[in-house]
Amino acid sequence: MVSITLLLCTAHVQAFSLDDVAAKAKALGEENYSAPASNLPSEFRELPFADYQRIQPRPDKFEWSELDTPFKLGFYHQGMHFNTPVKINEVTASTVSEIKYDPARFDFGDLEFDQQATKSLGYAGFRVMYPINQKGKQDEIMSILGASYFRVIGKGQVYGLSARGLNIDTALPSGEEFPYFREFWIERPKPQDKHLVIFALLDSPRATGAYRFILRPGKDAVVDVQARVYLRDAVDELGLASLTSMFLFDPKQPPQQHNFRPALHDSNGLAIHTGSDEWLWRPLNNPKHLAVSSWEVENPKGFGLLQRGREFSRYEDLDDRYELRPSAWIEPKGDWGKGRIKLVEIPTQDETNDNIVAFWVPDKLPEKGQPLAFAYRMHWTRDEPALHQPDSAWVTQTLRAVGEDKQANLIRQLDDSIALLIDFEGPALAKLAQDATPSSQVSVGENAKLIGHSVRFNPATGGWRLTVRVKIKDPEQPVEMRAALLNGDQPLSETWSYQLPAHTATSQ
Repeated sequence: MVSITLLLCTAHVQAFSLDDVAAKAKALGEENYSAPASNLPSEFRELPFADYQRIQPRPDKFEWSELDTPFKLGFYHQGMHFNTPVKINEVTASTVSEIKYDPARFDFGDLEFDQQATKSLGYAGFRVMYPINQKGKQDEIMSILGASYFRVIGKGQVYGLSARGLNIDTALPSGEEFPYFREFWIERPKPQDKHLVIFALLDSPRATGAYRFILRPGKDAVVDVQARVYLRDAVDELGLASLTSMFLFDPKQPPQQHNFRPALHDSNGLAIHTGSDEWLWRPLNNPKHLAVSSWEVENPKGFGLLQRGREFSRYEDLDDRYELRPSAWIEPKGDWGKGRIKLVEIPTQDETNDNIVAFWVPDKLPEKGQPLAFAYRMHWTRDEPALHQPDSAWVTQTLRAVGEDKQANLIRQLDDSIALLIDFEGPALAKLAQDATPSSQVSVGENAKLIGHSVRFNPATGGWRLTVRVKIKDPEQPVEMRAALLNGDQPLSETWSYQLPAHTATSQ
């Protein structure tokens, strides 16, 4: 009888899957929400950020450090606003067991504190280590810390934008709710494994969720996500496959004070591939007031926050290396139905704040206790051309200037308009006959008058530059603009879909 029982238990553990986590999420959603309680002593709760960064995991104490597997786990210590522990479990072929907190896993540097103060603490999150850049050298390739945030990088990349498991009522007057991952199950990888499987249980006052992440390191990091979300209570808006980034300034929106960096951002645009095969590019802004945009899309084929432009000269930052920060592309699996892609742009004064959020909002929400199931693949990449329509053309940069006329005497006369210069490149333009000139299709919203638009060849890039000039009617309101290049009546490029922010001064 004992051997049969052990056999059944082993079989169940070997079959540990999303179903197991989903059962926990469903049961949790049927209970009243209980907010996690902080167990931090004051010396850790009041740690300055610089001191918190001193607490580092010890490589000799990484989880699986003694095993023949390229994957290792390091842990984040509790501290600052990461004041509640998350439970982290290891899954093997025969067991599911908690990875217990051990202060010996950490190097506390020269921090002074009561050693007894740490004995009942836990882990705030974890890092995944893997030799992505050099054989035998462990690199951090994934970080999960805080709410439902996680970051991933591939070969030769540095951390930039983040992803989130779930958004609830983001940028709505009712206020945003931040679900959090409260427990993880991580499969112990075999020596030959080139992927790592992570399960997560999500909780919040109005929703629970079960997630499976399959992380595949490489030149591009790929993460396959499968999830089921259960509603505890009514929400106005769910945000799925969320990306969070930072945009401070660039040449089209320069800083008020001189800065040696031409641009400072983790991402500079939102790209969308609609279910009807239209490709859109939305350059990002750092607005003076909260800006919310959305695009109705049925069964989207992809969207993401991209870092277009990989030349060091675009950023000139030797410390933060913005040219090495990845783009993140969401590739939906299956039909997602009707919904919209929402972009939120939040004013910020410095680069420490993630002020850009993009996610999918489904039109249909599940009934209470019923799962909303969805799946997608994430690409963390510096290969932006792979995220374009391969035979088309795309926007490489957007520039802004005061509108002007060059007179016969070559003196430039300002005319109280704003000029947008959009550079396009791509195979569709390279294939044009030498004597062919693409035409432009431009439209602007009711808050602006289109003064003119023209296209000219850019010999420096081999692409074409579109110049659009508009006069704003009410500077207190934004202006929506769209433009694309055509060959006759056939599209040559993606659609540039830009919002000129409110309070855009023509004198800038």
